[in-house]
Amino acid sequence: MTREELIEKILKVEALFAGTDSAGEKQAAGSALDRLKAQLAAAPEPLTEFKVVIDDPWKRQLFVALCRRNQIHPYRLPRQRRGTVMLRTTRSMLDRILWPQFLELSKLLHNYLDEATRDIIARGVHGDLSEESERPGLAAEP
Repeated sequence: MTREELIEKILKVEALFAGTDSAGEKQAAGSALDRLKAQLAAAPEPLTEFKVVIDDPWKRQLFVALCRRNQIHPYRLPRQRRGTVMLRTTRSMLDRILWPQFLELSKLLHNYLDEATRDIIARGVHGDLSEESERPGLAAEP
């Protein structure tokens, strides 16, 4: 899978969350999203501080980028580990928009990185990527 194909898939996932692929339906989905935001503004949900721990650096970069795209400013408190991401947002924003997008795009990123790693190893190191065989009767030496 090329980078362009990956970016195309990401855009398709985004379209999935918007609910459509056609330009007219995307505009309608955008209008509906604007109406939802207006309803939320009329009855605001309180902002809550959330702590998310993502140890994988690629997945963390993805999560932080999604936060920023959704106008959420991720941060860390002093002495927090690198894998910790803090954010202040509403529970519904996290549960309905941010986390589902992250899970879907994270799966896509994982598959892409796995495919790229296997290709590099197969072409640059050795073509046999099968699992190692098990030898019964051999004990590990202390």
